Amino acid sequence: MTTAAPTLSSRRAELPAGGVVLYAGAIFVSAFLLFQIQPIIAKVILPWFGGAANVWTTCMLFFQLVLLAGYGYSYWAIRCLSPKAQAAVHIALLFGALLLLPVTPHESWKPAGPEDPALRILGLLAATIGLPYFLLSTTSPLVHAWYARTHEGAIPYRLFALSNFSSMLALISYPVVVEPLLATRLQTQWWSAAYVAFVVLCGGAAVRGCHGVISASSRPPLSASADAAPPTRGLQLLWVTLAACASILLLSVTTHLSKNVAPIPFLWVLPLSLYLLSFILCFEGRGWYKQDWYLRLLLLAFAGMSYGLSRYGETASLPVVISIFAASLFVCCMVCHGELARLKPHPRYLTSFYLMCSLGGALGGVFVGLVAPYVFNASYELLIGMVSCAFLPVLVLYKYPSGGFTQTSKREAKWAVAGLAAALLAYLAIQVRSTIGESRVTVRNFYGVLRVIDSGDPGTLSASRNLSHGVINHGEQFLHPSRRRRPTTYYGPQSGASLALLQNRREAPQRVGVIGLGAGVLAAFGRHDDYYRFYEINPQVIELANSEFTFLKDCPAKTDVVLGDGRLALEREPSQQFDILLVDAFSGDSVPVHLLTLEAFILYFHHLKPGGVLTLNGSSTYLDLSPVVALAAKALGKEARLVTSEGDEKERLFAANWILATDRKEFFDQPALQAAAPIPNRRNLRLWTDDYSNLYRIIR
Repeated sequence: MTTAAPTLSSRRAELPAGGVVLYAGAIFVSAFLLFQIQPIIAKVILPWFGGAANVWTTCMLFFQLVLLAGYGYSYWAIRCLSPKAQAAVHIALLFGALLLLPVTPHESWKPAGPEDPALRILGLLAATIGLPYFLLSTTSPLVHAWYARTHEGAIPYRLFALSNFSSMLALISYPVVVEPLLATRLQTQWWSAAYVAFVVLCGGAAVRGCHGVISASSRPPLSASADAAPPTRGLQLLWVTLAACASILLLSVTTHLSKNVAPIPFLWVLPLSLYLLSFILCFEGRGWYKQDWYLRLLLLAFAGMSYGLSRYGETASLPVVISIFAASLFVCCMVCHGELARLKPHPRYLTSFYLMCSLGGALGGVFVGLVAPYVFNASYELLIGMVSCAFLPVLVLYKYPSGGFTQTSKREAKWAVAGLAAALLAYLAIQVRSTIGESRVTVRNFYGVLRVIDSGDPGTLSASRNLSHGVINHGEQFLHPSRRRRPTTYYGPQSGASLALLQNRREAPQRVGVIGLGAGVLAAFGRHDDYYRFYEINPQVIELANSEFTFLKDCPAKTDVVLGDGRLALEREPSQQFDILLVDAFSGDSVPVHLLTLEAFILYFHHLKPGGVLTLNGSSTYLDLSPVVALAAKALGKEARLVTSEGDEKERLFAANWILATDRKEFFDQPALQAAAPIPNRRNLRLWTDDYSNLYRIIR
């Protein structure tokens, strides 16, 4: 995603005083709002699509496409319209955008069936913020052109710096200030109010800009000859490819972290901030990009990401995992953007250069957001981005050698980077072969990659089959007929789920609701005349639970599976009067936030009988969910307790944390539930609602 505007040379120029406040204000506010709306709108719609990590990837695709459209509009307006026509058209669009405020998505966009989430998200964003975001993306090139027109001989370096500073401020402030302090509803409201101020500033800049007269003397001085040769098609293609490579790495690293940890704004904003920082440093003009040093660092970056991919989720702490991928992404982006800056054209061709960079960013977004989920059966785009980032420097060094190398070191660098590229290509081939060879089934869609893997010797008592989503196990089944109805993974005999289901049984048949199907392991608890109702958002999970596992087929109870997000489905249904409702849905390493808010718990107890038991799987490597559940239960007059159970590798059982909540006080007096422990309060933790949540407060 290319947004920061490169400077034209290293020379500094003072900005003339007249009108600078107006231009600077429009630039600062537009850049801030451009980057602030990205996490805001993504967080608003995240619950509507099950908390899936690809929600952010699809949002980024939208932002990149609209940014490309904005740059294209600016290019057309400056080239084809008179100054007064530019102002008239732009002001009309600015005031038209006010009709779309506030930028709050209408609930009619909530998914109600199995339609494609990516297309629905793109349509939702276009209808909600399409025109406002489009106009924000046009501001930098247009205002710079208007400023150059009205201030003879000026090169607006400080406006470039101001735009970059504002963009970084918007990204950094969101997870640190905005998200912890402001409810989501207030975030969209204040952004909409700030957008009105932007319309006033930008409209004023357009009016002032239309009074200038374009002449040779009023354009920024071009230090090189007017006879400079235009860039070749090959060089333009290289610009697009470098920008696309950086975009692919940005989105694939962000998706990888979000899928295997949690889809939270911090894991969206951090990679995007590093991406933008690399762009700023490379184009700032002070030589931050040292080609020889960063090509060496590229070796370490690929080694770090390869290690992280192979050992992900085993022993590394959350800060270590994030640091490895963040540092590696930054180095890769410095190489891509550094080579872009080194190969930028004569200033007279910079407009087309910006367009090519924006086109590359958009193509990278299309590849990760739309092509990869429907073409690949596994997550190969990060590896493809790494291989591309290794091969591109070889091509650049061959076609456009740098003067910073001696002939010997240049040859050594070419061979070193070529060797790295070949090694990464071999690594990619091994990973693809391993994925295909180890997996019984590998499928992928918007919600991620699902793999079914058999382990153990066929025909033995220990042979099993598991369903995984990323690095998270979503259920396992023994294959031997005598053991295939035995509960595994998080549902062992001492787990909170098992204790709740077994201790809550009465003489009458039991009605059980389950949010999250997985392999269908919980169906192993079903008895004749019981009723189990599963809610599952991913249609491929339902297909695999029926075709690769037998928990549902073997269950003597009546079972139904409802396709859709569990919370949205429950909102549409009358009270189900469940005896037990189990929340066992995961996005990455944690239950999605929208299933942990006060409004969600009100809905759960609406669907439970009086005295019914809510049971939530709080097993997470990085987050402690039990205080969140305890606060919500307390607010509703319920008692919540934590049941912790140990794992058993031979029995395919994991250590698990289940939180049980009910208003039936005698439930916890049963002998089997004496191990259920009260949940201590967590300092500075507020009650989560649909408008407010803060994952930083519950990091282990």
